[in-house]
This record gives sequence, C-alpha cells and structure tokens, in this order.
Amino acid sequence: MSSKKKRNEENHIDEVVEPKKGKGKISGNKPVDQDVKNEDEVIESNIELELQQAQEKNEDYWDQIMRLKADIENNRKRSDRDIENAHKYALRNFIEALLPIVDSMEMGQVAAHAEKASLESIREGVDLIMNMFVQVLENQGLVKFDPKGETFDPDQHQAISMVEDKKAKSNTIISVVQKGFILNDRLVRPAMVVVAK
Repeated sequence: MSSKKKRNEENHIDEVVEPKKGKGKISGNKPVDQDVKNEDEVIESNIELELQQAQEKNEDYWDQIMRLKADIENNRKRSDRDIENAHKYALRNFIEALLPIVDSMEMGQVAAHAEKASLESIREGVDLIMNMFVQVLENQGLVKFDPKGETFDPDQHQAISMVEDKKAKSNTIISVVQKGFILNDRLVRPAMVVVAK
C-alpha cells in the first residue's frame, strides 16, 4: 500500500476524486451538449403542449361563437316572421268581430226588400246593427265622445265655426257636428264642433 493511501486510511479521510479536465465533460461523465439538448427538448415539448392546448381552446371558443351567431340569426329570423305575422293578422280579431254585423246587415237588406217590410221594422234592424257595431268598437278600445257644453280644447276638438250665443260662455262648444273618437287614450278623430264667441 502506498504511504499516501495509508496515511488517509489512518486519518479516516476519504480520497477526493477530482473530475478529469477535458472538453465537453462534467461530473457524472455526461457531455455538456447532451444536457443542453435534453433541456431544450423539454422546453420545446412544453411549448408544443401549451400551443396545442391554446389551439384546442381557440377551436372551442370558435365553435361557441359560431353557435351563438347561428342562434342570433335564428332569433332574428323568428322575430322578423313574428312581426310580419303581427302586421298581416293584426286586424283578424277585429274582422272576426265585424262579421256578425255584416251578416245582420245582409239579413236587414233582405228584410227591407220583402213585400211585408215596414219602416218601423227597418228602423229597429238598423238600430240593432248600430248597437252591435258600437259594441265591437268599444271592445277594441275605441271610445266615442260628445263634447257639447264643454270648453273648447284644440287637442281634442276641431272648430268648424264660431257663432255668437248670449246663453253660452265664450269658448264653449254649443253644437257637435261630428263626434270624436279615442282609441286606447289616443285621439283617432277630433270632434267637429261649433264654438261660442
């Protein structure tokens, strides 16, 4: 045994192995270039994985956008169709309500042309039809108003003339030529009136 080794054993000191100095070598006998390559491959693999995940998310978002776009387009078409039907058939209920009046008028015409028709029976028939017609209009929200005796209001009344009347106050309606109509709180036709000076 060499004296150096013997001395180390006696002092219980392990021999330290120094790495051999050489190009491209580190402790563990792996080349430096190999470690860098492995590290680059790991980084590249992580980047590829992240890119793939980002692309999958992008595809999911794109699918969601396309579905939402299709839903919006379908809702728009449905709304357009509903609006078109509302315009086409808005008067359907009103027309259905008028049909019995048309039937009554036809029966009244037949009765008026009969040999036994009397003026009184024709008047009664006209009154009944008129009452039916007014009832239909009221059911649709139409209200007739007669402003005789009220103060003239240019928003509700249309003055066709002004006359002097000593019995009436100035600007009071003394005669109604044509009654006015309001539909659901909105003026449809102003009343045509004669106003006192």
